[in-house]
Amino acid sequence: MSSPSESRSLLTRSLDRIEQIGNKLPDPLTLFVGLAFLMPVVSWLVSLTGWQLVHPGTQESIQVVNLLAPDQIQHMFTDSVKNFTGFPPLGTVLVAMIGIGVAERSGLIKTMLKMMVSSVPGSLISAALVFAGVMSSMAADAGYVVLTPLGAVLFAGLGRHPLAGLAAAFAGVSGGFSANLLLTSLDPLLAGFTESAAQIYDPAYAVAPTANFYFMFVSVFLVTLVGWFVTDKIVEPRLGQWDPAHAVQSGDGEADEDLNTLHPAEKKAAWAAFGVFALTLIGFAALVVPANGILRDAEGGLGPFYHSLVIMICLGFLFPSLVYGAMTGSIRNDRDVARMTGDTMASMGAYVVLAFAAAQFVAFFTWSNLGLMFAISGAALIQTLGIGGIPLLLIFMVISGIVNLFIGSASAKWAIMAPVFVPMLMNLGYSPEIAQVTYRIGDSITNIITPLLPYFPIVVAFAQRYDQRVRLGTLIAAMLPYSIAFALAWTVMLIVWYVLGLPLGPGAGLFYTP
Repeated sequence: MSSPSESRSLLTRSLDRIEQIGNKLPDPLTLFVGLAFLMPVVSWLVSLTGWQLVHPGTQESIQVVNLLAPDQIQHMFTDSVKNFTGFPPLGTVLVAMIGIGVAERSGLIKTMLKMMVSSVPGSLISAALVFAGVMSSMAADAGYVVLTPLGAVLFAGLGRHPLAGLAAAFAGVSGGFSANLLLTSLDPLLAGFTESAAQIYDPAYAVAPTANFYFMFVSVFLVTLVGWFVTDKIVEPRLGQWDPAHAVQSGDGEADEDLNTLHPAEKKAAWAAFGVFALTLIGFAALVVPANGILRDAEGGLGPFYHSLVIMICLGFLFPSLVYGAMTGSIRNDRDVARMTGDTMASMGAYVVLAFAAAQFVAFFTWSNLGLMFAISGAALIQTLGIGGIPLLLIFMVISGIVNLFIGSASAKWAIMAPVFVPMLMNLGYSPEIAQVTYRIGDSITNIITPLLPYFPIVVAFAQRYDQRVRLGTLIAAMLPYSIAFALAWTVMLIVWYVLGLPLGPGAGLFYTP
């Protein structure tokens, strides 16, 4: 039997090899441009086979769309701008970065990190970062934009490798996206698709937004502990000592060796900023909490609130930063604020160009129907296996993870897969709730290693601020241990939950009885 040190050495060598292979790929911009040009050719070749499927939900015939057909070529030209401006991460990233950029350049973020360092034991920094990433799903996708760069800044300031901090935050945000101590906007969204799919089999079946609450509550601690271990024992040791010479020469990526020193003026300004932040939250609450609140729809729903989260995050950073900057002298007038926001947008230039290419590829892939047909084919495959119990659930989890490599949106995938898998599992005696929780596990474990995740390019861009040599292979190799560890840990947890027959949420069992 090999010793632990030999096992770690083998793991390190394997990850190094993955990184080397991955880094032989072109620059992410070139890669997405190439994929965008390749997709029409692939769609044309596959369309020649005459491949057709029946959508299990609508019962409509689906076939591959040939993107080289004249009308589709016209479509690609006329919608190129719409693809770009409608690319989900683009507006989210740029709007949120306005507030975050002022917070960073005014010095507020640095001071808040100093206060965090002084209050959280050094041994728990990684755990705190992963936990914060998991909990960030309360603010939808904002964790990708806010926490991943903050994780890198925090680790750099502590003299640790910034890419390890970025990886820990990314693992929490992306790998733990489905988990939370509270219900998030994803819970009612997925429950709606699950209920519709369940009613294909049982028209009276209802699925509550709390369907997976108990399981996902416990998952927060599982993801935090596993992410903490992987960061400190695998990822950071493999990365070694960080060399600031490879950082972008803008000062953003340089370590702050004075992170442990907190000046009284900084502390006073930070507490004032915190007070402003609290008042800002109270103001937002006044728009949401009342039954007739401005950020509620006509039926009292929270749709307008969820759609306002990005601008709320921007303002939540901006208002406290203005107060902090005024008190410390880093902001003397409106020109300073304009300069800070302009510098922030300038630093995002590479990402904006990358987003244009990625948006075209994602749009072409969607138009071709290839992703949808792959999902339906996977479901058909699992139906032919004729197995049940834990093996069936684990196969479903694996298929969900594989489909996630091609379709990034959790809700979009479930809208496709639920009408197939939920009735199928109900027919075998499994509840829609366990189908949904198994899907959520599979979706989470491959989020952090698929370049087709809409936020993957922005994470690469953040990483390149600290090491210009970072490529897709570097990030995938850093995140793969998290993906494997989360998969193993969640598999064990699902098996234990199943064997003990524990409820997944209030009134949500594992099995279905007509």
